[in-house]
Amino acid sequence: MEHTNTITLGGVSVDLMERDAAIEKIAARSKDTSSAPLGVVSINLDHIHHFGPAGRWRRSLDTDRGRAIEWLDLIDGAPLAAQAQRVTGRAWPRLAGSDLAGPILDNAARDGVSVGFLGGDTSTHDTLRVKFAAERPDLVVSGFWAPSRDELSDPVRAGDIAAEIAAAGTDILVVGLGKPRQELWIAEHAAESGARVLLAFGAVVDFLAERIERSPDWVAAAGLEWAWRLSREPRRLANRYLVAGPPAYATVRRASGADVAPRRELPAARDIRRPITSGRFVDETSDADVAVVVVTYNSADDLPGLLASLRREAATVTMRVIVADNGSTDGTRELIAAETDVIAASTGGNVGYARGINAAMTHAVGANTVLILNPDLSVEAGAIEAMLRRLDRSGAGIVVPSIVDDAGEVYPSLRREPTISRTIGDSLLGSRASGRPEWASEIDFDAESYRHPHEVEWATGAALLIDSEVAAAVGEWDGRFFLYSEETDFFRRARDAGYSIWYEPAATVRHSQGGSGSSVALDSLLAVNKVRYARKHRSAGYATGIHIGAILGEVMRSYDPAHRQILRTLLDQRSWRSLPRAVEGSPLDSTGDTIGAVIIPAHNEATVIARTLSPLADLAANGRLEVWVVCNGCSDATAEIARGFDGVNVLEIDEASKTAALNAGDAAASAWPRLYLDGDIAIEPSAVAAVFARLAGSPVLAARPAYRYLVDSRSPIVTSYYRARQRMPSMSAAMWGAGAYALSKTGHERFGMFPAVTGDDLFVDQTFTAAEKRVVPCAPVVVRTPKTASALVAVLARQSRGSEESTLPATSRGTIRELIATVHGPRSFVDAALYATLTVFARRLARRSTAVVWERDDSTR
Repeated sequence: MEHTNTITLGGVSVDLMERDAAIEKIAARSKDTSSAPLGVVSINLDHIHHFGPAGRWRRSLDTDRGRAIEWLDLIDGAPLAAQAQRVTGRAWPRLAGSDLAGPILDNAARDGVSVGFLGGDTSTHDTLRVKFAAERPDLVVSGFWAPSRDELSDPVRAGDIAAEIAAAGTDILVVGLGKPRQELWIAEHAAESGARVLLAFGAVVDFLAERIERSPDWVAAAGLEWAWRLSREPRRLANRYLVAGPPAYATVRRASGADVAPRRELPAARDIRRPITSGRFVDETSDADVAVVVVTYNSADDLPGLLASLRREAATVTMRVIVADNGSTDGTRELIAAETDVIAASTGGNVGYARGINAAMTHAVGANTVLILNPDLSVEAGAIEAMLRRLDRSGAGIVVPSIVDDAGEVYPSLRREPTISRTIGDSLLGSRASGRPEWASEIDFDAESYRHPHEVEWATGAALLIDSEVAAAVGEWDGRFFLYSEETDFFRRARDAGYSIWYEPAATVRHSQGGSGSSVALDSLLAVNKVRYARKHRSAGYATGIHIGAILGEVMRSYDPAHRQILRTLLDQRSWRSLPRAVEGSPLDSTGDTIGAVIIPAHNEATVIARTLSPLADLAANGRLEVWVVCNGCSDATAEIARGFDGVNVLEIDEASKTAALNAGDAAASAWPRLYLDGDIAIEPSAVAAVFARLAGSPVLAARPAYRYLVDSRSPIVTSYYRARQRMPSMSAAMWGAGAYALSKTGHERFGMFPAVTGDDLFVDQTFTAAEKRVVPCAPVVVRTPKTASALVAVLARQSRGSEESTLPATSRGTIRELIATVHGPRSFVDAALYATLTVFARRLARRSTAVVWERDDSTR
């Protein structure tokens, strides 16, 4: 129904009516069985605070196809009445629920209309029963309901209460739950309650029972009723009147006018397809209500539980399930392959969460919606249908569910757009002071937010349902984030495109948390990606503020070594390149042709050789890799341990020489390309595949995997040295330093046999031009750096001797220039100076040594 006298006050539509006209309208609708329920709301500053443009519950009262209800919005507060007069040029009366209740009940008694009361406590209800019996004997009271807050927040119980009200034959329901709960309950349950009129009149039950004293007439006439009530209940009302009130008043003055606030036009509702075969997923040739997208990485322990919960949901919703695996090595891929109705999407390696979603989305064509789920959760019964209903009822572009942990506690998954003030608030307080203002926290900690459906800015990306048209309009997820902040970015782009995001508490998923794993590197990536997100969507100055706020948070927690490492990462932007990122190379299937050989020279490596061989063992046993361990001059159990791995070939030579071992391995091996791997370096099969693939059919003759240094629990001198080393670009391009490099057959033919040099990797690096060698972006090998300064000097002395043996021109001047270029502050200066000092000292030590010795780092063995 359109109202002839409607204006906008504070961004909210308000119906301008005289007192008698409002009472007559309510009386007429209480007897009207053909119209939609009428919800009557008192509009005051508290209402603007909750339901205005900046309110948490904005648009929650919009009429939609699932809730056929008409709203009658009446001026209550004095500031609203004054603003209405400014807009229209005439005075309008305040129509507070406490003033209207008496006449409404009189008319109900006259017309034989039944009245029910929802809200208040049982003692107040007992008082009302006595008063009505004495003062309103003709009033038909259908019942009193005093549910707890937990009952009202439980969708099932809230629906049961509405059904009880309907069964009692209630015509007028006085809903006194307080704002915003009363309006939200009416919006959700008006039709179920059977009531023809629902009055959101707050404390009117207490007024009727005379438990709250009315303000004197002169106080109300002066517009000071708020001050009267504040003086009577300061603790309960201080926040409403003194904190929330002033901004709401500013909104009223700023966002008011004669134009009516527009209502949204919702698209036509979609019918849910009922599955033909219960518990089965459909293939790509069939239409589906939902395409479920799951990105996995070593998720074998979690995925079965998720799939089982989805099969239960597939009994009522037609769904297609797509799993994009990011290079798992724990049996996840085999588990997916065993599910004949699950679609496996290829990602090409551990490419991250966003790119994994993009790979899966190519198989989602023809589905109405896309449901993105973490593998470490399970979907509670009815959750998917509840999200689909909310998507249709609200016209939202995205719907997010309630997330509970293993103990059944609601996880605070709702988020606000990152700002400088919120970043600083979270940095200073973390999860403490959870009741702080919205501008001081990105996380919504308020339990009330998790009890009712409403529009939100974004939520954690563990579970979200996206309309397929929205997914197409927003486009691919930004793979540059790899992990963390990719959902923040997607939600923001959806909002910028004009789509809304809604939270649906009736849909629940159980999340074990931590499915992405936890480490200092991942925590550092989380902090850095927040800065990257700000740089993408904000000005440079604003992003700097976010960066400073993040640094502040780590400074506050720098007593913890992990947070000190995160702080160092935030301060040193060059270190961001070493954070987890997309890597190419899919895991090798256990069956198929041999793809190449791995040669491992080993001298007394009994403590580490099993660690090196374990990732390659299955592939060696199945003939996918030809693996040779060449024990050179060993006096320990290296050979015995290596022979314990099926498919691993072991050679033993007497000479304790690495290059002799390499040549012996070459003489025995038959497959190409060949990876030369130090005995203390473990490499992922996907990295082997990526390196070999890079050498196949290309001008590249030498390649190595990416690597990262392990410097945890190292001497400060060691840590400083490797910080400087990581800042030097040449170190990231050279073949040496990773403990692993590979050669094609053509590349190996360039020199035939390895010469007797100390630095075989340096020799390889200097044998090929820059165009002939590549560092492959794949799962990095971990280089365990020396733990002590003395061990580091010994290793550097060996490397220096290898450099002296090189027949190519020295590059000291270039190294010095490169080192100087890494200095950008006091810390990097100290690191560079220490690097130079240790390098010079190691060179002198190597030149003074006359004995032939292999300086090995035993601190990591």
